[in-house]
Amino acid sequence: MNRNNEDLLNSTEVDQFGLATAALLRQGSQSLPASIKDRLYAARLKALSLKKPEKVRVQQHVLANSTGNWSVGSRSFWDNVGWVAPLIVLVFGLIGIAQWQQDSRINDIAELDIALLTDDVPPDAYADSGFLGFLKNGPLADSEQDSLDSSKSPS
Repeated sequence: MNRNNEDLLNSTEVDQFGLATAALLRQGSQSLPASIKDRLYAARLKALSLKKPEKVRVQQHVLANSTGNWSVGSRSFWDNVGWVAPLIVLVFGLIGIAQWQQDSRINDIAELDIALLTDDVPPDAYADSGFLGFLKNGPLADSEQDSLDSSKSPS
């Protein structure tokens, strides 16, 4: 069904039509018998009691930001900086882990220094390659070899 713009009513004509229709309905309802009026009134009350409350629609401005995400126009302070808090926690966590590792390395080096300085062997001995060989073979290996050699040779 095609309608031209000429067939449409303007706002004043719509208002006049509404007023005329209301006047005709008022005249027709006055000529109805009382029993029909009572039944219509009861039906109207029943319909109004069963009517669901209308939902109130709140209009908010929704805008797309530069990343293409949709966001509501009015955002609170915490919504705007909410992504910063986890980032700050992450940065401080990484700094704490790095500090803990550095302290652990310092403690390990300090324990090694204490062991070297409190040992009976001077620290320069550890730099000698012969001493390292002595430590690998152990002093007991040389003494056992000497005792085996002395027992084999006849005196």
